[in-house]
Amino acid sequence: MSVINKIREHSGVAVGVIAVSLILFIVGGDLLGGRSLLFGGNQQEVGEIAGQSIDYQEFNAKVDDLRAQFEQQSGRAPVDQDLAQIREQAWNQMLFEIAYQKEFDKLGLKVSSEELVDMVQGNNISPAVRQAFTNPQTGVFDKSSIISYLKGLKNLPAQQQAAWASFEKNLASDRLRSKYESLMSLSVFATTAEAQKEYQAQNSKANVKLLFVPYYTINDTTVKVTDAQLQDYLTKHKEEYPGTDSRSIQYVTFSVAPSKEDSATLYNQIKSLARGLGAATNDSTFAQQNSDVRVPLYLTAGEMPEQLRASIPTFAAGGIYGPFREGNTYFIYKYGGTKKDTSFTARASHILIQTKGLADSAKADARRRAEGILKQIQGGASFEALAQTNSDDGSRSVGGDLGYFKNNGQMVKPFETAVFGATSAGLIPRLVETEFGYHIIKVTQPKTNVLYRIAAIGKSITPSQITRDEALRKADQFASDVHTKEAFDAKVKEDKSLVLATADRLPEGANQINALTGSEVRQIVRWAFNDKTDINAVSEPFEVGDQYVIAVLTNKTSKDKVEVNDYRNELTAKVRNELKGEQIITKLGNTTGSLESIAQKFGAGALVEVVDDVNLATGFLRSAGVDPVALGKAFGLKVGTHSKPFVGESGVLIVETLGLTPAPAVADYTLYKTQIQQNSTSRIGFYINEAIKDAAKVEDRRAKFY
Repeated sequence: MSVINKIREHSGVAVGVIAVSLILFIVGGDLLGGRSLLFGGNQQEVGEIAGQSIDYQEFNAKVDDLRAQFEQQSGRAPVDQDLAQIREQAWNQMLFEIAYQKEFDKLGLKVSSEELVDMVQGNNISPAVRQAFTNPQTGVFDKSSIISYLKGLKNLPAQQQAAWASFEKNLASDRLRSKYESLMSLSVFATTAEAQKEYQAQNSKANVKLLFVPYYTINDTTVKVTDAQLQDYLTKHKEEYPGTDSRSIQYVTFSVAPSKEDSATLYNQIKSLARGLGAATNDSTFAQQNSDVRVPLYLTAGEMPEQLRASIPTFAAGGIYGPFREGNTYFIYKYGGTKKDTSFTARASHILIQTKGLADSAKADARRRAEGILKQIQGGASFEALAQTNSDDGSRSVGGDLGYFKNNGQMVKPFETAVFGATSAGLIPRLVETEFGYHIIKVTQPKTNVLYRIAAIGKSITPSQITRDEALRKADQFASDVHTKEAFDAKVKEDKSLVLATADRLPEGANQINALTGSEVRQIVRWAFNDKTDINAVSEPFEVGDQYVIAVLTNKTSKDKVEVNDYRNELTAKVRNELKGEQIITKLGNTTGSLESIAQKFGAGALVEVVDDVNLATGFLRSAGVDPVALGKAFGLKVGTHSKPFVGESGVLIVETLGLTPAPAVADYTLYKTQIQQNSTSRIGFYINEAIKDAAKVEDRRAKFY
């Protein structure tokens, strides 16, 4: 009885506990999941702009509006890549509406209703409106079509009215941004001193001799770099290595590749479809209904795959050709006769001797060279071999073959005229000159306007459920066997079929990891950034496309604290080069005498080169590349003297100035002032955007939601 009485005494408490538990069950996600009004915090916040919190629901509503606009304009649902761009567009709109608008308000910038009317149907119509109301057939813009559209706007569906309202709003936003950027561009100014410095940098010339010992002459394995040295370098150059929030992972993949059994099953299926295609009276409809790949009903010989094209001599009406395999797809084709095309197709090869940009004397030499090659071919030499050794364009790697092309302007006019003027295959017995140079042409397939009616079915090999289950079983087995980085590495080393991949410094918003793409990649990134995922933690299998991925977290970096591991590879390369530089300078020893004698004394690895007409603006020092310190020394030394050895970008250098040609004196530096101002104003929009984001203290947390 005492037990029952105790229960009765505390029944009120029990009921209360149950009631609270039910409430927490119903709304617990909101109360305890970080969306709490009771316990503070807000996990529904996708970011913050200028002190204003951006709620997930608010942001997602804007994304949904833009998604609806995309679907209306494109006539299709957005894919993953489209959705990423839509979310970026939504975020930028909110940045504009909050952060930019504050700047506009400070300056009193507005777009009046009268100005908007002028942009839409007045005397200063916006380019966006012109583009929207330009006749696509004639390319002519007609203002009356805008007025007619606006008069009938109220009779259009509500969705179209909303789309127009959004379009007008964007017009006003663009005009406001344009006004602001124009105002800011007026603050860009170049002084006469800056212009004079730029003029001298571009027009002062130096002839330079260099002794250059590249860092790669010393093997990396012979130079040991300590963590203390890396930390010391990072401390001295911390402004060059900003902190970022990132994660590094290693991973292995278990491919869900079609098995031999899957291939055999599909092969039997395609043979069955071949019988159906052969018997079908409406073969084009039968093909469309059964094909995984859409193929045009009429093809030129050039548009056919090689295996089908080789079968053209055996074509018979109603005949079935194939199956032919292309990658993971089997194709069968039914031939249904021919018809004439409105254009011609041909195939040709060429050898190009370029003349573009050459002086007349050089062009004459090029012509003589081309004529010599033509005579060799006419004498029996191999066209393909001469193309590989003489042609000045990319087709040289395939013996000059240009493939099939039409007489619709794909080729420049003189070339096209020559090829389509030929009545048979073979070498055209004359040079053909175009804007690019002299062409030696061999027609490999003469012109034809024959179109072949081909009903095609393509069936792709896809892994069966049994194959998928087997890949998942292997991935699960791997994951169950490894729980540490050491076990992960050992398992990869043991299984030679696995390939270890590395992805360093992934940002939180990454939607691609090396070759891994698709929305599923976000699962891996979110796992890596989860606060509960420790370094050396191993993931469960993630399904990404046709493969399973198991990852191990190898490193974390923080924007608030930069550590050596964040930039270990870069820092190691820098410190190693410094140490190599010290070794090279020590070996160079006494650097008196000519650069040639110093190089000879140094031995293998030392190069001596002369570079003429170097300028400070775009100076390139041949083997040493672009090296600002070396350029500065070249212009600062007295003629006939050389510097001491110094560590450069790519190696150790000694610079000797052979001659200096000062820039001629000019009275007016306006041209160079304009250049400086144009270079600055060309990126004014980017600079403004970065400055506003910085001032607004933008916090972007979208990656936690998408």
